[in-house]
Order: sequence, then structure tokens, then C-alpha cells
Amino acid sequence: MRPLTDEETKIFFEKLTKYIGENVRLLIDRPDGAYCFRLQRDRVFYVSEKLLKHAVSIDRDHLVSIGTCFGKFTKTRKFRLHITALDYLAPYAQYKIWLKPTAEQQFVYGNHIMKSGLGRISESTAKYQGVVVYNMADIPLGFGVAAKATSECRHAEPMAIVCFHQADVGEYIRAEDTLVG
Repeated sequence: MRPLTDEETKIFFEKLTKYIGENVRLLIDRPDGAYCFRLQRDRVFYVSEKLLKHAVSIDRDHLVSIGTCFGKFTKTRKFRLHITALDYLAPYAQYKIWLKPTAEQQFVYGNHIMKSGLGRISESTAKYQGVVVYNMADIPLGFGVAAKATSECRHAEPMAIVCFHQADVGEYIRAEDTLVG
């Protein structure tokens, strides 16, 4: 378990900024204690410094996970967010998409969001902007990337893709073996 290098930190924070903007600093400067990001086997973990002090006594080879996994670096050094970060991204999300009840199941099964399943979208959402996806009861279901800007969505055809799927809560079941470890 080690701190992120400057290059890794830059890539990681650029990805987080796509989804929560300047609210990234709120993840680190919390009133309930100091938190940090650490790298273990290409996975980035969000952990309190208090817990981190206890983890130092565990050998790296025996440490599987600590804190919350935010995602992993691919072999090409790109960062991919995991669904386990949703609980930390959702409260600070700047851009949101709400799904109609009929489209929730399709999204949770890993499909993109069509215009026909779009309930609402945040104003001024840009094309290719990171968004957090909610159901109509404001429960976060996952996150994605807007395929169309808000203005384009109003005039799009019903079967046009408005949001590219990135991760959803269904991954807890579909990919339980690969989420941690």
C-alpha cells in the first residue's frame, strides 16, 4: 500500500473531476477525520488515516483490501471507476440523470440509457460529461457518460442513446469476484 505518484494522482483526480467537479476536495477535507487515497495492486482505495496507521502492520502480500475501492488503473495506465465509489460520488455529483421506472432494469443489467428511458437530466449537461444515474426516487443506480448534451436530448429520437453505461449497482452481483481482490 503506497501513496499515488504525481502522474497517478493527476489521472485519478481528472477522472473524479469529470463526475463531481471541484467537490473532490470535500472527499479529503472531511469534518470526521483525515482521509487519503492509497494504491494497492493497481487499485485505488479511499481510507481514513486512522485505519491506515493500523494497516501498516500487515504485510503487503497479505493485505487484500482496505477502505473503499474507488477503481483501478488499467495496464495502459488509464483509470476506471468501480461501482464501489458510487456512495461517495453521488452526494457531490454536479450532473445527474434520472431514469423512468421502465428503464431502471435495463440500466442495472449493463445497457446504455435510451431517450425513451430518460426521466430528467440536469440542466447544462455537456456532451461526454460524467453523470450519476438515479431512479425517480433519487436512489443512485450507477454512473455513466452523457452521449448527448441536455439541449440535444430534448430533440432526440426515442431510441437514441443519451448516456453511455459505465457502472451500475448490478455489478455487485455480475462481477462480485473481480470487484475486490
